[in-house]
Amino acid sequence: MDSITAWLHEKNPGLTGGIASDEDLIEARLIDSMDFLEFIDLLEELSASSIDLQEVTIDDFRTLDRIQQRFLAPPVSSAASEAASG
Repeated sequence: MDSITAWLHEKNPGLTGGIASDEDLIEARLIDSMDFLEFIDLLEELSASSIDLQEVTIDDFRTLDRIQQRFLAPPVSSAASEAASG
């Protein structure tokens, strides 16, 4: 998450202090439409996987918590998923 917060600070030089994990990044205008594709590239680099824009919604990018869950959390294996549900 350090790389993401550093990117957000770089794009928003007036931003001081930390960014709460539940702060709405879009409503706070920390991510705007001009920088969105660059942000996607950063997430793809950090997650080492491509992001299909047809499979995501804007809500997947709203908070640091949601970004962590959606793009940076380790994938749950089938065995772990079955053990958790069974």
